[in-house]
Order: sequence, then C-alpha cells, then structure tokens
Amino acid sequence: MSERIIYRASTTAPVNIAVIKSVFPQQASQFLHPGSQFRERSIDERVQTHRYWGKRDPRLNLPTNSSLSVTLSQSDLRTHTTASCSPSYSAPDTLLLNAKPQSLSDARSQACLTALRSLRADLEKSNSSLPPLSTYPLRLCSANNFPTAAGLASSAAGFAALVRSIADLYQLPQSPTQLSLIARQGSGSACRSLLGGYVAWDQGLLLDGSDSLARLVAPRSHWPEMRALILVVSAEKKGVSSTTGMQTTVQTSTLFQTRATQIVPKAMQAMEKAVAEKDFESFAKITMRESNSFHATCLDTDPPIFYLNDVSRAAIKGVESVNEKAGKIVAGYTFDAGPNCVIYYLEENKDVVAGPFKDVLGAKEGWEGAQGKSVEGKEGVLEGKVVESLKDGVSRVILTSVGEGPISVEDHLIDETGEPVP
Repeated sequence: MSERIIYRASTTAPVNIAVIKSVFPQQASQFLHPGSQFRERSIDERVQTHRYWGKRDPRLNLPTNSSLSVTLSQSDLRTHTTASCSPSYSAPDTLLLNAKPQSLSDARSQACLTALRSLRADLEKSNSSLPPLSTYPLRLCSANNFPTAAGLASSAAGFAALVRSIADLYQLPQSPTQLSLIARQGSGSACRSLLGGYVAWDQGLLLDGSDSLARLVAPRSHWPEMRALILVVSAEKKGVSSTTGMQTTVQTSTLFQTRATQIVPKAMQAMEKAVAEKDFESFAKITMRESNSFHATCLDTDPPIFYLNDVSRAAIKGVESVNEKAGKIVAGYTFDAGPNCVIYYLEENKDVVAGPFKDVLGAKEGWEGAQGKSVEGKEGVLEGKVVESLKDGVSRVILTSVGEGPISVEDHLIDETGEPVP
C-alpha cells in the first residue's frame, strides 16, 4: 500500500470580464512538507479592457492582437481551487468543479498539467532530496461563487486558479509572468489573472509563443479608485461558447482583419496612456467603443452571434442617461461574450453612476454589502422602457473594485486525508 502522505495548496481566482478582444482561429488546446502543511492562493478577477477574441495558433492559444484588463477584487468574484497530490492516490488526475466531476482529458487542461509537471520534474532532477511530486496523481477541487459559463469568464478564473495552485503545490520558482505562458494555454484571459491591477496580454510575434504573456501595466495602488457595477442579466449557460464564437468569427467575419490589425493596436496604446494618466474619461470612451466594436464583429459573423439582448441594450441606454445627466463621461460600459453589463466608474462618482441603478434595482440581490449600502439611490435618471427592461431582466448586481494579484488563503477544499471538504 502506498504511503498516506498528502500534499496540498489552494488558490482563489477572480473572473475576467472582457472589454476589448481579438479573435482566435482555433481553441487548442521548495516542496510542501507532508501531512497537513499546505498553502493557498487567491487570484483576482479581471475585467478585460481590450478583448483578445482570436488565437493565432491552435495549440498554443496565441491571440491575434494584444489585450488589457482590470483585475477585480477577489472578495467579490472568485474561483477557489485546491490542488493535492499523494503517492496513495490512484490515477488518473481528477477534478471536482462545484462538487461535480469534470474531465481533465481535454487538450487545454493537459497542456497546463504537462507543463507544470515538467517544471517540477526539472526541480526534482536537480535536487534528489525533493519528493517526486511530479509523478503523483493530482486531485483538484474547485468552486465558483458566480455562475459558470454565463459570460463572467469562469474558464479564465478556473485555469488561473488551477495553474497557481499547482505551481504552489510544486513550489515552482517561476514568476507570475512566466506562469502566464502556461495559464494562457488553458484559457487566454487566465494569463492576466496571475497579476493584479491593470494587466496587458501582449500578442507577441514568436512562433513558439514565448513572448505572448501577461505584463503589468500598473498596480492596483496606482489607480485604486476604479469601481465596477456588474448587472447580471443572465445566469444561464451561454448559447454560443467563447471558443466556438472565436472559430466562427475568424472564418467568416469581414471585419476581423481590420479590427485585429488596425483598430485594437491603436486602442491599446490609448488605453495604456489613459491608465498611466488616470484619465477616466478616455478610459471609459475607449472601453465602450471597443465593446461596441467587438460585438459588431460578432454580428458580422456568419451566422451572426447575438451575445447582447434587450436587457443589455437597456443597460447601455442607462449608462448613456447617467453620462448625459452628469454632463460628462462618468461611466463606461462593456460586455464580454454574454449579456452581462459591466459598468466602470470612480469611487467619487458612486452615487452619480450606481445611484440611478440602485433606484431601479434596489430590490435585487447584491446591494447588501458595504459598497452597496454606501450608494445613495438617485431617482429620475433612468426612465421608461429602460427601467422596465432592467427590472424584468437583471437577476442580481455585483459591486466590486480593482484588486490585487494572488493572495494566500487558508480555506481548503481537500482535507488532510485527501477527501473533498463537504
């Protein structure tokens, strides 16, 4: 019988809500001591500011253009993952997601696991005193505190948490930027979730993808006043997955090449400048324009992809009404591959921006926390069909802010015996 020694490490990772994407051709694909000693990580959710919709290489998950995102606070949206290995575990590797078994046989998962095991094996070869963790089967347990596959970038948070937790389990010396090369192969936007604050995913030019990685644009401390109000329009699984949408768009959209080669590169430069100068009006304008451009490309796909619905369009009109009432740009909307609306604003404008939505949606779940309670409702800004659509179509709201990168935590989803925690 194998020795009952359990090694563990855990991560909580936030969601990526895209604001600007490029299009992808295809979807490819020191050690911990025995017993109860383990570490846990927390990776912040990030909302993309430049969408990376599109991949150059089917195996390496390389995008057709760079992107930029905002890491959101892990206290509001996260994936929690525990990685565990033991000589007593039986093969193959296993994963529980929200208490349900999931396959790890797909190309994306295998690419991440193989790369991480290879790095650990290199450590073991250089130091024979290390236990051979790379040879042990893995048990992974993961849970989301948000709907999976509902346009809240669950796969990005999931792969970021998976890579970070296993890297901690294996005590790999690689930096978050280096690990982003691995996370990218699981889910493109996952690479940005390994850093906090404002993060770019550089397109890169090399065929092996070694220069297509995450890069810190600015830490959270540079512009901590950034806030986000998420209107959860639908908690249902998307009708068209991001991967399928990417493939179809590259194959059929006539707008794709122009967007990837001309529009987004200019927007990236402008967005990095806006972040560096903490210029919210420029940040919001670029964010909204890029969101519209992205969804125009989706509509140009054959057959067209409709991620937005009537409630999404009501949210857009709501933001326009807020800005008109303020007499300047104080809010910026964005939509990823789904109908949920993310509205950016600064803390100083919380009542001006979030207030009108609280007046209409105050009975919905999500205002109970400190951020929600601090918002004062504003009557009369949103009117008519906008109010009706939002009340009927928004299921809940999430108030969050720009957040940090990975943080160690002590909640464990696998116990000392290697079993899932109930």
